[in-house]
Amino acid sequence: MLAPFMKTSLKATLRGVTNDHIDPTVDVLKSTALPLMKKFGIDGEGFDLKVVKRGMAPGGGGEVVFTCPVRRTIRPVQLTDPGKIKRIRGVAYSVRVSPQMANRIVESARSVLNQFIPDIYIYTDHMKGANSGKSPGFGLTLVAETLNGTFLSAEMSSMPPGQGDPILPEDLGRDCGKLLLEEVYRGGCVDSSNQSLALLLMTLGQQDVSKVLLGPLSPYTIQFLKHIRDFFQIMFKIEVQKPSEDERKGGDKVLMTCVGVGYSNINKTLK
Repeated sequence: MLAPFMKTSLKATLRGVTNDHIDPTVDVLKSTALPLMKKFGIDGEGFDLKVVKRGMAPGGGGEVVFTCPVRRTIRPVQLTDPGKIKRIRGVAYSVRVSPQMANRIVESARSVLNQFIPDIYIYTDHMKGANSGKSPGFGLTLVAETLNGTFLSAEMSSMPPGQGDPILPEDLGRDCGKLLLEEVYRGGCVDSSNQSLALLLMTLGQQDVSKVLLGPLSPYTIQFLKHIRDFFQIMFKIEVQKPSEDERKGGDKVLMTCVGVGYSNINKTLK
């Protein structure tokens, strides 16, 4: 959220837990948050999130490198039509467990998703040695891409050793596939984990109208909207759209409209 407004372009090396069952993982941010920021005009060759080492909870030991260019202004967007799903991509990762785990996850996830779309490709990512962090674990990240370049994601990862019930890779793959279908049903142009990022960038945009179609708002997003009202005095116009049964467009959608505050990066001087 802060990276585009720095004085100089950012290059940060972050160490610790990269994948756990609580927060959005590195893979989800890479496959959904980065393309979303590109729509707001934040892109360039120096815009990347690279996973050097994976670290599962609780031991961590992962490492990622995030590079982001600075921008003077954010452009307003009109994201109102997500379009149909054209393909599904994913990453099944495993560290400090048998490499076969990832293959088992892929197989069970495909058994759910193949009923809907043929273009599915799930990579397996088994990191060895020093790159595998300090704790064992495995997980799956799935991303559905639409014709209009919208990305919807779902993910699951195994519980840390000694916490909660252990889960079989087959069940994890199947459940994660169902979570992705749930996310597609919720729909919108931004998935539920990135709603707040999209709303912030809309608020900071030029003094022009931005529109984004979202699925049902998550509790985090609702609280975030209150913060936007307190800090920026920006109120969104919220219109609920109920797709008819025949359209097959999933659950209720929310069209969020606002006029940006016209924020510009004071550090970035005019050349």
